[in-house]
Parts: sequence; C-alpha cells; structure tokens
Amino acid sequence: MIAFVTGKFVYKTPAVVHVDVNGVGYEVQISLNTYSKIQSLERGSLFTWLHIKEDAHTLYGFSDMAEKNIFTQLISVNGIGTSTARMMLSAMQPQELTQAIVKGDTGKLEKIKGIGKKSAERIVLELRDKINKHGVDTPGSALISNSLEQDALNALVALGIARNTAENAIKKITASAPPSENLEILIKKALQFI
Repeated sequence: MIAFVTGKFVYKTPAVVHVDVNGVGYEVQISLNTYSKIQSLERGSLFTWLHIKEDAHTLYGFSDMAEKNIFTQLISVNGIGTSTARMMLSAMQPQELTQAIVKGDTGKLEKIKGIGKKSAERIVLELRDKINKHGVDTPGSALISNSLEQDALNALVALGIARNTAENAIKKITASAPPSENLEILIKKALQFI
C-alpha cells in the first residue's frame, strides 16, 4: 500500500494531480476539497489510498488524514464506490459530512450528486455508530489544538473510550488548568474526568 506521496505537483486539475516523486510521476485522483488546499502549492504531500481492480490500479489522494479516513469509511458502505465517495468529498468538507452522518441528516446527503434516499439512509445506518464509537479524525471536531492533546485523545480512544467522552475530558482539563507538558499526566487526568 502507498501511504503517501511527497513531491512536486507538475499537473493539477480539480480531479487529478500528477506528483513527481524523485523522477517518478504518480497520477492521483483527488476531490475538490483537496484541490482547494493544494492549488496554489508547487510541492507538497498527499495521503493516499490505492484502489486495485482487475483492470486498473487507481491512487486516490487526500490533503489530510481526516479526508482519507472518511473516504475509507464511505467506501466500506455497500453500494458506495470510490467515485461516489470522491464526489461526496467534493461536495462537502469532511467535517460537514461526518456531522451529517452522525446527526442522521439524510436530506443533506441526498443533495450530493449520485446519492439517493436509500443510499443516504444506508450510509447513516452503517457509519453513524462506527463514527460515534471510534471517531473519524475531522478538523474542528474536538477543538483539540496541540499535538500533545491530540496524542492524549488518540491514546484514550485506543483504550476503548468513546471519542466524544475523551474529547470532553481533555477540554475540561485544559479549561481548568494549563495543559501539562507530560502526555502520561494528561492521560491520567483525563481518565479521572471520565
């Protein structure tokens, strides 16, 4: 699996980018969301997901892990392929998409080209609990601002604590006192709030 590519963006359109990685050119399929973030850049990195079919190997690229994570969640839904997932990420930001799924807002999902009532209901049915239980990293979902707090959040989720519960505990700690510089102490304090 190709996890990411870093190099020069030699060709960019709202749907495809060619990345020169030390003389090897990768054609990467992207969403409008990713295009808007890289359109002014000459170089950069894209997180990738390789889709292998009998007749093609297609590389999909994402400007951040939040977009990649929601993409992989979407394609796990029966009837949602890579093209539809990319269309969804072109129509909505990852955070908006995640919120629509968690809130069960099928009407918002149906406004996306290629998503009908049954597809929207299936997406909500299959992903709502997964997102609530494990979370999908989305920018702004927790207002967790620094990497120490993000590391603590990831550790708490890995321990089996619901993402929302872990986020709330970390927010309470940072609101009541300046954040600790020690990850272990931050995790222990968060566990006291849970």
